[in-house]
Amino acid sequence: MKIAMIGSGYVGLVSGACFADFGHTVVCIDKAEAKIEALKRGEMPIFEPGLEALVAENVKAGRLSFTTEFAGPVGEADVVFIAVGTPSRRGDGHADLSYVYAAAREIARSVKGFTVVVTKSTVPVGTGDEVERILRETRPEADIAVVSNPEFLREGAAIGDFKRPDRIVVGIEDERAREVMTEVYRPLYLNQSPLLFTTRRTSELIKYAANAFLAMKITFINEIADLCEKVGADVQQISRGIGLDGRIGAKFLHAGPGYGGSCFPKDTLALVKTAQDNDSPVRLIETTIAINDTRKRAMARKVVAALGGEVRGKKIAVLGLTFKPETDDMRDAPSISIIQALQDGGAKIFAYDPEGMEASRAVLDDVTYGASPYDIAEGAEALVIVTEWNQFRALDFQRLKASMARPVLVDLRNVYKPEEVARHGFAYSSIGRGTCAMVAPVCEAAE
Repeated sequence: MKIAMIGSGYVGLVSGACFADFGHTVVCIDKAEAKIEALKRGEMPIFEPGLEALVAENVKAGRLSFTTEFAGPVGEADVVFIAVGTPSRRGDGHADLSYVYAAAREIARSVKGFTVVVTKSTVPVGTGDEVERILRETRPEADIAVVSNPEFLREGAAIGDFKRPDRIVVGIEDERAREVMTEVYRPLYLNQSPLLFTTRRTSELIKYAANAFLAMKITFINEIADLCEKVGADVQQISRGIGLDGRIGAKFLHAGPGYGGSCFPKDTLALVKTAQDNDSPVRLIETTIAINDTRKRAMARKVVAALGGEVRGKKIAVLGLTFKPETDDMRDAPSISIIQALQDGGAKIFAYDPEGMEASRAVLDDVTYGASPYDIAEGAEALVIVTEWNQFRALDFQRLKASMARPVLVDLRNVYKPEEVARHGFAYSSIGRGTCAMVAPVCEAAE
């Protein structure tokens, strides 16, 4: 099939490359000339494991191309995907749909013959209705079917998620689109990936409900972690104990500094606004947002406590800046609030991240970046793990202790076992595993 992908950002590029790998002919379209020229040179605008090789392979095979031209590729396409940004709108938190609607107008002017127009961007309930209205108003004679097909890609694992999905959700109002979308996803359908057809509005709400539930699950275990610290319990054992229950499941039960990224903060807020507009408030999600917003700065207070209640003038080394490993995405990353709160207390921040340092320069001021964990740890009074990159899972504690001003480790991702760190003479603080500082080799709360 011939596919036009409007938008060459995270969702559009990953989806386009994967569709091309399925054997479809895909043209990724973007108005940003610099981005398109970079893609033609094989330079990726984002860091995503495996993406560069996947793009190169399919460009070489002639199945994937990039352009700023709109009319030609859209006119030739059987299916046109809208994969543009839907950021939170300033002022009220609603999803900004201006890019979606602008794409719909351009699509209407360019389509030829029967064309399925698919909203891949994350959009509030009812957006598909408005997209269809715009298409028919702009070009009444256009033969189109508007479909909702939300993405469920995790940054850092997007290619695997696309090719081995838990489910493929397709919302249709025109039965002609069913056959077309089945053909688009035929390689996955033949591999028995669940292809769930729903109404368009149901499909749109599935995406928001899924992300809101996962955000709520993260927030739940973070609150349990706080309780663990008060009563001397271990949140990791609790996570395992409840996660083994098939009704609950083990995923997203890892206590930490709160959720961030491009999806959860934006989508939970958009769901709240949609619910309020429809006089059906989602109180659990409203509370989830409020708890998560305050948690990030609370993590900075944990660092302050580990240093005796005062960080003014002290060097603090931060490991990990991106909101999660295997991405360069800094959007709503917990590190931002944590670092800013520590800076408010007078701390000097040195930081290292394998992929996120360039992006962090746009959102963080007065941070000194280093070339490695050991580089930034020299002379530091505390080492803080904020993002659990794999290279932080086997640190040389003898080397660190020899170079740090004070051997203090604040582990906001529970990467290490308390007794292991204490054995190297470090004061250790983690999330939801008792209240002791763990300066001694043995801690009562860990027994």
